[in-house]
Amino acid sequence: MQKSVRYNEGHALYLAFLARKEGTKRGFLSKKAAEASRWHEKWFALYQNVLFYFEGEQSSRPAGMYLLEGCSCERAPAPPRMSAGPAGARDALDKQYYFTVLFGHDGQKPLELRCEEEQDGKEWMEAIHQASYADILIEREVLMQKYIHLVQIVETEKIAANQLRHQLEDQDTEIERLKSEIIALNKTKERMRPYQSNQEDEDPDIKKIKKVQSFMRGWLCRRKWKTIVQDYICSPHAESMRKRNQIVFTMVEAESEYVHQLYILVNGFLRPLRMAASSKKPPISHDDVSSIFLNSETIMFLHEIFHQGLKARIANWPTLILADLFDILLPMLNIYQEFVRNHQYSLQVLANCKQNRDFDKLLKQYEANPACEGRMLETFLTYPMFQIPRYIITLHELLAHTPHEHVERKSLEFAKSKLEELSRVMHDEVSDTENIRKNLAIERMIVEGCDILLDTSQTFIRQGSLIQVPSVERGKLSKVRLGSLSLKKEGERQCFLFTKHFLICTRSSGGKLHLLKTGGVLSLIECTLIEEPEGNDDDTKGSGQMFGHLDFKIVVEPPDAAPFTVVLLAPSRQEKAAWTSDISQCVDNIRCNGLMTIVFEENSKVTVPHMIKSDARLHKDDTDICFSKTLNSCKVPQIRYASVERLLERLTDLRFLSIDFLNTFLHTYRIFTTAAVVLAKLSDIYKRPFTSIPVRSLELFFATSQNNRGEHLVDGKSPRLCRKFSSPPPLAVSRTSSPVRARKLSLTSPLNSRIGALDLTTSSASSSPTTSHSPAASPPPHSGKVPMDLSRSLSSPEQSPRSVEENVDNPRVDLCNKLKRSIQRAVLESAPADRAGMESCPTVDATELSPCRSPSTPRHLRYRQPGGQTADNAHCSVSPASAFAIATAAAGHGSPPGFNNTERTCDKEFIIRRTATNRVLNVLRHWVSKHAQDFELNNELKMNVLNLLEEVLRDPDLLPQERKATANILRALSQDDQDDIHLKLEDIVQMTDCLKAKCFETLSAMELAEQITLLDHIVFRSIPYEEFLGQGWMKLDKNERTPYIMKTSQHFNDMSNLVASQIMNYVDVSSRANAIEKWVAVADICRCLHNYNGVLEITSALNRSAIYRLKKTWAKVSKQTKALMDKLQKTVSSEGRFKNLRETLKNCNPPAVPYLGMYLTDLAFIEEGTPNFTEEGLVNFSKMRMISHIIREIRQFQQTSYRIDHQPKVTQYLLDKTLIIDEDTLYELSLKIEPRLPA
Repeated sequence: MQKSVRYNEGHALYLAFLARKEGTKRGFLSKKAAEASRWHEKWFALYQNVLFYFEGEQSSRPAGMYLLEGCSCERAPAPPRMSAGPAGARDALDKQYYFTVLFGHDGQKPLELRCEEEQDGKEWMEAIHQASYADILIEREVLMQKYIHLVQIVETEKIAANQLRHQLEDQDTEIERLKSEIIALNKTKERMRPYQSNQEDEDPDIKKIKKVQSFMRGWLCRRKWKTIVQDYICSPHAESMRKRNQIVFTMVEAESEYVHQLYILVNGFLRPLRMAASSKKPPISHDDVSSIFLNSETIMFLHEIFHQGLKARIANWPTLILADLFDILLPMLNIYQEFVRNHQYSLQVLANCKQNRDFDKLLKQYEANPACEGRMLETFLTYPMFQIPRYIITLHELLAHTPHEHVERKSLEFAKSKLEELSRVMHDEVSDTENIRKNLAIERMIVEGCDILLDTSQTFIRQGSLIQVPSVERGKLSKVRLGSLSLKKEGERQCFLFTKHFLICTRSSGGKLHLLKTGGVLSLIECTLIEEPEGNDDDTKGSGQMFGHLDFKIVVEPPDAAPFTVVLLAPSRQEKAAWTSDISQCVDNIRCNGLMTIVFEENSKVTVPHMIKSDARLHKDDTDICFSKTLNSCKVPQIRYASVERLLERLTDLRFLSIDFLNTFLHTYRIFTTAAVVLAKLSDIYKRPFTSIPVRSLELFFATSQNNRGEHLVDGKSPRLCRKFSSPPPLAVSRTSSPVRARKLSLTSPLNSRIGALDLTTSSASSSPTTSHSPAASPPPHSGKVPMDLSRSLSSPEQSPRSVEENVDNPRVDLCNKLKRSIQRAVLESAPADRAGMESCPTVDATELSPCRSPSTPRHLRYRQPGGQTADNAHCSVSPASAFAIATAAAGHGSPPGFNNTERTCDKEFIIRRTATNRVLNVLRHWVSKHAQDFELNNELKMNVLNLLEEVLRDPDLLPQERKATANILRALSQDDQDDIHLKLEDIVQMTDCLKAKCFETLSAMELAEQITLLDHIVFRSIPYEEFLGQGWMKLDKNERTPYIMKTSQHFNDMSNLVASQIMNYVDVSSRANAIEKWVAVADICRCLHNYNGVLEITSALNRSAIYRLKKTWAKVSKQTKALMDKLQKTVSSEGRFKNLRETLKNCNPPAVPYLGMYLTDLAFIEEGTPNFTEEGLVNFSKMRMISHIIREIRQFQQTSYRIDHQPKVTQYLLDKTLIIDEDTLYELSLKIEPRLPA
């Protein structure tokens, strides 16, 4: 090992030579030796920052050297003399000058030196002080900045000197001309002097000439300076400075408003609640107050200081230097991280506290304060969340108008980079805030409250109105008509879908929501979705025709109550497809994750959470992926940036599938890839499913379990695997199906089962009420383990007391019984329609109940072509639950004789292949049902999907419910007209061509508001979501790229023009005032119908200059109408990025028509603020997630239609473009009606 530091000795000797000749300081010094109290005299030479010492002045080779960079030098006191000696010698030593060189770290011993004279010592200390380069570099940087500043001043002075030089030349020319005129006048005066001896000393004409000359000189000077000033005012530099100053003034106003909001938060809520918490009967505790308000008081103090600094800068205008203020602010902005990190918890604590009536009453009293302006406490708590992005936007605009040579540009760029870094950290912590705010808003609308909405993992999916069929009796729907008024009124329900629960509410007359007493909160883990309810009796068979195939069932099987069924009707087929797709996706998510966990934990040495945790590719950043700190609904870190390959890998990872990732991917995939690539990946996963699970996870899955390490030592190798795995644990699958029954499963899988198995409740009685008995079956051979006697479980859902006691004593028996009940329920649910055939075969051969011996697929799972009505069975169960339940029915309970390792491995292969098939079908169903436009516009993609689905149907191992799901997707894909019941604007125009339109006076405000709402929603609904990508509405070819968005914009303008034109058509003042009052009433009805686009159409028309200037007309309008007008304008105001409209939309339920421009502004802000790809070429998936969030909100309002009857005569009036007057003609007509008053 190298023990000493190597250096270039030759160069060191050369530097020693230079030090002897040209050293900064040279001379004899005494150096203290390592031993105490001994000094050696050496000859020292200082060169730059290296101190050499020699044995003598004539020595050519140095004895040593010290590097002085970063060291310090200070005076040292004379050391005490302990030994006796001559007095003269002691005095001489005390008079010597001592100083010490400190090297700035503990590992180096100081260098102690002394010299004879004090002056010489001071010179040595000064030379050593100046030997460091650090001060020189700092001075150089300062001098360089001063030099740059001076260069700028010199350049400016040069320009000014040039201008002055030109002015001086012009002045010299003028002076020469004036001198010549004066000389000529003097000559004339000399000639005329003899004749003017009697006149006054100075002629009045001369005085006039001098005055004219003085005036001309002043005029010329002012003219030139005016030209100079005007040229500068029109220069780009001056324009940039004006914009820069305007940005700063706006920033000061925004900061003042923000400080005022924080002041209200602290003084209007925080401090009064602290006092209330200290009262005798506190409505809230101090801990809750601290949890709600966090460090908002500190934030207020910080911004008060910053605001004072900004005002001081404004006082020194026009010199606006802000960089030093941001330098002070930046280190303290980390307090926002604490606020953002706990903001979600803050809102949860506030929601919990509001359940206390005293606190809620006190809070409403505080919110009624006029200073709050009708805003709630949640609104004030949200303001700090947007402050950092606001600073970033301001600095971005400020830098855009700051010249590159500006003195503070670098400081502003540094502040912007630091704020962006802080914003990225905060973005990871705030991504769930919008979701929890939505949940809390819904929770506040429910009178009884709903605790499940306080769960942070509960993600909102969709909401809307559905009709609940009033009664379900013995599997038969009651005979009610869809068009029945009572069914629409009494059966209408407001439904909310979350990732784990489904809420069904009724709405009271006051707008509040009430949960149903029975079935109001449905846990999706206990639910089974049936898309096309059909049965054997005539009533159920006719339900599809009765309800127009708009109904679907949710079968609920709670563990502690009797099963029941909820039947819901959707307004249209499109909405039914959207609801069923989302519900099945959530159910499949829960069951797939839970069953995958159970299978892996039962058949492997590790658990699924450990497997995911041990997979670094799911949480560790790499060159092709970057994660955020936020977890998705599957408790896996969300992706921030990733390559296309990694995104496709996440889409097809069989261990989990996050619904938010799937929605984001399908909404935005066309930005970074193509549909053909996505479909190719799905096809590859179906054909080669083992590529969808990482190699390490497969190895763990197929490894021998700890309980069976000593058993089954024969190595088994799968014919479908290219890698070698250790032999799997024994897997026994019991057969329970009869030859005439097709397999169909619908399982419930609690995830928190202590023993890791499926805890399945028996529901044979409710699922198949007509089945009174089941086939008898002989038990399988006894092999030392607990036998699975299925005949006993299938004969009756009830057990004898003895069997119950045995199950209690033996949990393993209980597990077997649960698994038997799950298979029993699967058999009962999959029974064909022909019950008579079933009853005629009461016995089954014992071999039918023996374990499976197929090397690849259990024989009872292979598809048999159904006959009769079996092919038309319409239970929708695309969940992977069936494959897992069957394949793991007897896992861990021993292996029958002759069931070798190859067969067991193939059974596990069967599990993976079935899961892969379900994943492919799941993604395709979601894609086809919610993104049908992709296939309508791309026929090649449609044909490829059809080919893939046909290939899936040809799979001999396909399960019945998988075959049914494939058929459903094929049927949905082959439907040519999914919107057959929806009106289109073109159809309305054709219907109204042959009708005579009504006039404005004969139409009521209600009729106008309803038809405006109907037209606005039809136009808004027609926009395909692809047009929201890429800012196509801002391009030159916007009419070709986004025709429907442009049509929506044109419809908005036409409606606004119609309102203004109708008012201006009246000649007398009273008629115009009545028309304004009627249109305001129409706008208020539109608000009640949640048509905020219509409200904005009318209010923007009334605010046009041609209407707004009619003072006589507005004087006739009533005060109530003006107050209502102000209220409507406040609702749809663009102030604060439409903050009032956003809050209103969050609290309203579809159907609704939002203002499209608000979403287009958000999308433009996202598109311009963040790129689609990083510098490394990775997809910015965080941006995709934000875009998807906006598109999902838009589509939520698009998919829920109004139940408003079309009135052709009214719509013909609204669409009649002959009534519209252009803007210029409107203003001319306004001036004619009410001319301008003379000035």
